[in-house]
Amino acid sequence: MFSSDDLSSLRWDAVSGAVEIIDQTLLPHTLRWVHLDSLEAYCHAISAMQVRGAPLIGVTAAFGLAHAIAGDPSDHNLELASARLLATRPTAVNLRWALEEMARELQPRPLKQRADAARKRAIALREADIDSCSAIGDNGLALLRAISYRDTLNIMTHCNAGWLATIQWGTALAPIYKAHAAGLPVHVWVSETRPRNQGMNLTAWELQRAGVPCTVVADNSCGQLMRAGEVDCIIVGSDRTAANGDVCNKIGTYLKALAAADNNIPFYVALPESTIDWRCADGGGIPIEERDPLEVLAIAGVDAAGQGLEINLAAAATSAANPAFDVTPARLVTSLVTEYGVFAADSAGLARLKEQLGIAGDGENIG
Repeated sequence: MFSSDDLSSLRWDAVSGAVEIIDQTLLPHTLRWVHLDSLEAYCHAISAMQVRGAPLIGVTAAFGLAHAIAGDPSDHNLELASARLLATRPTAVNLRWALEEMARELQPRPLKQRADAARKRAIALREADIDSCSAIGDNGLALLRAISYRDTLNIMTHCNAGWLATIQWGTALAPIYKAHAAGLPVHVWVSETRPRNQGMNLTAWELQRAGVPCTVVADNSCGQLMRAGEVDCIIVGSDRTAANGDVCNKIGTYLKALAAADNNIPFYVALPESTIDWRCADGGGIPIEERDPLEVLAIAGVDAAGQGLEINLAAAATSAANPAFDVTPARLVTSLVTEYGVFAADSAGLARLKEQLGIAGDGENIG
C-alpha cells in the first residue's frame, strides 16, 4: 500500500519498497505515476526533470541511493551511486545535502545493516521534508497576515515551489495554501516561467486543484503588474542560498526582485534550511546549470484533440542560450522564510539561524 495522499509527489510502498513519482514533464495534461526500479531510472527522473524542485530532488536521490545499496552495500557502490546521482543536476544543493545525509548514516555501519538503514533514512528524509514545509507555511502565513491589502491579497510567484517541488505543501506555495485554508482572500499571479513553463504547467495546475484563485501571466508582464499596484508581495523558492543570503532560483527570479525593489513590494524567499549552502560564501560560487538550447527553441503541448506534440518556435539553425537559474543578491530579498522562523537575508541573519541550529563555520552540525 503506497504511503501518500492526493497531494504528494513521491510515494513508496512500505511492503515492497517500490517508489513512484509523478512524471512532471507530462503535466498539466496528463497525470502519470512512474515506477523507479533502477539507479538509472532515478538518475533519469532527476536529470530529465520528471522530478523538479530542490527538496524533491534531494529526497528522490536519497531513495535512489537506498535502491542502489539494497543491491550492493559495498563502499565502492556507495561512492559510485552517490557520484552518479550527484552529477544529475549541478545547482540544487539539496541533492548534495541528501546524499551526504545518507552517507553519514551508512558509512559507519557494517555492510549487512546498510540496506535497511538506507531505506529508513530515505523515509525519514521524506517525512522531515513534509514537516519542514508545513512549518515554512506557518511562518509565511504570519507574514501574509501582516500585509496591508485592499479586497484581495495578490501574491506573485515564479517557477514551481509547491508540493510538486517538495513532498507535500511546498515552500513558496505553503504559506499560500495555509492562507487560503485560514480564509484569507488570496489570489496568485503565476508567471509562466519560460522556457520550461513550470509556473503555467505546474504551479497553476496545483493551485487550481486546491481551489486557490490564480491567473497565469507572461513573464514579461510582471513588472507592469507591480507598477500598476496589482501585487502586494512576492514569494519564491530557492534551489541554493549562499551563506550571505544571495538566492539562486529559476531564471527570471532576479528580474522580479529588481522590479519589486523599484516598487517597494516585499520579496520573500521560502526555503528549508537544507537549501542553504553554508560552504558557499556568496552567489558567485553557485554553479548555474546550462540546459539544452532546444528547450528555448521548441515547446511541447497538446493539440485540440488532446494529442501531445512538440512545435519548433524558431527558424532552423537558430542558436540559443539556456541558463536555468539566476542569482538574486541578498540586498533585494526582504526575508528568508524557513522552518525555523523568518530571518534577514544577510550574513547576520543567517548567522543567527546557524547559531540557533548549532552549526559550525563549515556547515557541520555541532549540536
